[in-house]
Amino acid sequence: MKILAVETATIAGSVAILDDADGLVGEVRVDVKIAHAERLMPSIEWLLRSAGISINDIDAFAVSIGPGSFTGLRIGLSTVKGFSYAAGKPVVSVPTLDAFARALPFCSYVICPMLDARRDEVYAALYRWEGGACRKILPETVISPAELLRQINGPVVFTGDGVKIYSGLIQKIAGDRAVFAPASRMSPSASTVGEIALEKLKQGIVEDPAGLAPFYIRRSEAEIRWKG
Repeated sequence: MKILAVETATIAGSVAILDDADGLVGEVRVDVKIAHAERLMPSIEWLLRSAGISINDIDAFAVSIGPGSFTGLRIGLSTVKGFSYAAGKPVVSVPTLDAFARALPFCSYVICPMLDARRDEVYAALYRWEGGACRKILPETVISPAELLRQINGPVVFTGDGVKIYSGLIQKIAGDRAVFAPASRMSPSASTVGEIALEKLKQGIVEDPAGLAPFYIRRSEAEIRWKG
């Protein structure tokens, strides 16, 4: 079974192809200030061509569903929905922060993915590896970094673009308890989105593309201004 995974929750977008028999076929990760609308489809086309795979060979599509960039999530989801409708193949959604934590396998510390939510807040959750599985111990929330850090005890691995922004605050409050993920794990990865999606597919978990919407946690700035 082959799956095409898309991750556009942050500016560092990526696409990946995985096979449940052979593992990761290939991945394209790009962290540049070019809109996903301009680079997502070229990245998908290049990866398919390089792997010698047709879009018709893909058995399912996976997408990072949020939280994250409002615009990025919409672009990723609309692209995957289009593929699903055209190919008649299922869609699997994966929470963005779940995929982040999955990128640090069997870590003995608590894992804290932290994405910039603007307005001096972050999207964050807490995870712990237990019994070979990555378990969520604090659900996704939008919160001020200082308030989040005051709720955390013990050693924690921090990852995500919010960490880059608030690294000084993290070090000030958490001190020696704070460990920062390596640069290669600071950006979301479509391959970990695909890994989780493959597990969900084997359990028969798929979504109806028509009803699938990004997981924003909070309303967009435009919605707030419109609805008051």
